[in-house]
Amino acid sequence: QVQLVESGGGLVQTGGSLRLSCAASGGTFSGYSTGWFRQAPGKEREFVAAGRWGTNTLYYADSVKGRFTVSRDNARNSVYLQMNNLKPDDTAVYFCAIGRPITSSIRTMSGYQIWGQGTRVTVAS
Repeated sequence: QVQLVESGGGLVQTGGSLRLSCAASGGTFSGYSTGWFRQAPGKEREFVAAGRWGTNTLYYADSVKGRFTVSRDNARNSVYLQMNNLKPDDTAVYFCAIGRPITSSIRTMSGYQIWGQGTRVTVAS
């Protein structure tokens, strides 16, 4: 069973950057798509970004497009979410997940079966 561990969260000022990592153990990302979701206090978990690595297709929420980039490093068995120009509205717990979603589900939680525990990002104004 693949397990995912996120890291890289923290406190950053508005306009700053962070890179979140999602490392897999007990397996690899091979054959899976990877999604990043976030959950702000008092809000539902929402889609942030995803990578369908079989076709190298990347997906982004409108709110992060142009600021966030998802990537993968096979040698390190990790995926990353580079977050630039952070805003207070980006404050949330960020989760990575893997699955084999069909295209219509790649932006939904139901498309992913294995989740990490989350890493907290706080953007100070």
